[in-house]
Amino acid sequence: MNAYEAYMKELVTQMRDELTSNGFESLETDDAVTQYMENVNDDDTTFVVINSTCGCAAGLARPAAVTVAEQNDAKPTNKITVFAGQDKAATEQMRDYIQQVPSSPSYALFKGKELKHFMPREHIEGRDVQDICMDIKDVFDEHCS
Repeated sequence: MNAYEAYMKELVTQMRDELTSNGFESLETDDAVTQYMENVNDDDTTFVVINSTCGCAAGLARPAAVTVAEQNDAKPTNKITVFAGQDKAATEQMRDYIQQVPSSPSYALFKGKELKHFMPREHIEGRDVQDICMDIKDVFDEHCS
């Protein structure tokens, strides 16, 4: 590992832990993403956070995701995350399942393998965290009850 990679790994540890310490499973390889998606139960809902280091949007995305996933009455069956720029192969594999314009940070909600909702960065960046939470809540209420 070169000095830059070591620096970035140290830098993103807290950003990754903000999700994983709150019940999100970190998928860090393309094989882990494929295994998860190919084996998910058709009735299960999966909330995906594509994490990133972007302070302007990711600093809102992570707390909003954690808050709603913990506090909302309707919750997804599973919570997973991939880290854009860090787990590159895993992120690209997840984006193949999402099939939207690449965006990070972003959110996706699946029922089984079917994408039910996608929220790109431009719907996160520059917004009030409470508004982002309400958008996630609405998606959970519609698809996770």
